[in-house]
Amino acid sequence: MHYTYAVFKSRSETLSFSNYLKKLGVPCAITSTPKQAGRTCGISVRFSTDYLAIVKSYFPQRGYSSFVGFLSGE
Repeated sequence: MHYTYAVFKSRSETLSFSNYLKKLGVPCAITSTPKQAGRTCGISVRFSTDYLAIVKSYFPQRGYSSFVGFLSGE
């Protein structure tokens, strides 16, 4: 299964985004951020890449200032 990581610089925004996705019915988990993401808060929201289009469509509504980007992984 392929995963996508939503990477943030703020732990509180990471947790907020995870809760938001769960309310939308998107299965996700808080995990350690992969090293290739660079300097971040150390945790990311991991979800199946199958949900990426849905996540991207809802993402702008939240206005996360510490969002770094989406990172593909396995």
